Amino acid sequence: MMDYVIAADGVRLAYDVTGEGAPLLCLPGLTRNMEDFEPVVEEFASRAQVIRMDFRGPGASDHADPATYHVPFEARDVLTLLDHLGLPKVTILGTSRGGIVAMVLAATAKERLSGVILNDIGPVVAQEGLNAIMGYIGRPPSARSLAEVAAFYPTFYAGVFENVPPATWADFARRLFREEGGRLHLRYDPRLREAVAPAFEPGAVAPDLWPLFDAFAGLPLGLIRGANSIFLSAETTAEMRRRRPDMAYGEVPGRGHVPFLDEPEAQAVIAAVLEHTT
Repeated sequence: MMDYVIAADGVRLAYDVTGEGAPLLCLPGLTRNMEDFEPVVEEFASRAQVIRMDFRGPGASDHADPATYHVPFEARDVLTLLDHLGLPKVTILGTSRGGIVAMVLAATAKERLSGVILNDIGPVVAQEGLNAIMGYIGRPPSARSLAEVAAFYPTFYAGVFENVPPATWADFARRLFREEGGRLHLRYDPRLREAVAPAFEPGAVAPDLWPLFDAFAGLPLGLIRGANSIFLSAETTAEMRRRRPDMAYGEVPGRGHVPFLDEPEAQAVIAAVLEHTT
């Protein structure tokens, strides 16, 4: 059942808890929401307490001041939720932006982590992926219905996402958009565009996240990568594996950014990390 916790600045944050066992906190990507983790609930709620959270701005959480749509605020919101639930530590499954939040927490509040699983994200985000963000963020699609946009995805993602069942595309569309009044609406605050735009200004320098990745030392760690990802390069992946040869790793064929988490390769990584944190 969905519930809410109030952040330090009064923003209402949505979360959901399903299942019993060691806590697994699922953190979504920049414009995504807790519904992306429906396959995780289905597969793992019988052996873990699956906690899903919407960051401020997307999903069922409140829209907030765009100046707070940044990783340090989101990391602070995660700690607020953990305190609210009375959880001293959790394993984090972080998709894209959620994985970066996990890195920040490893560097600033490592004692709250039991382990981490990164879904198609690393310390370096490929420029092609960054460019893709600005191509869509804050802009609703021209399609007028969920069915229309779901039917468009196989063509749009041809060569990147392969052999995806129509039902999976329908779920993907439902998680991203809301259909109302003969048009589709974003399920996140479009002002997220304002928050990320400065990173694309001339002369902007990306922060060095390798020290944050190295802060995972001593924690069970897993990495899921879409084989066709434009966000997480093969070179960055190789360096991550060199630094953490014990890291559970799964590459999902026929998937880009990000795997849906219903794939056997993705679920094997999640299971491997949970095995070492329970």
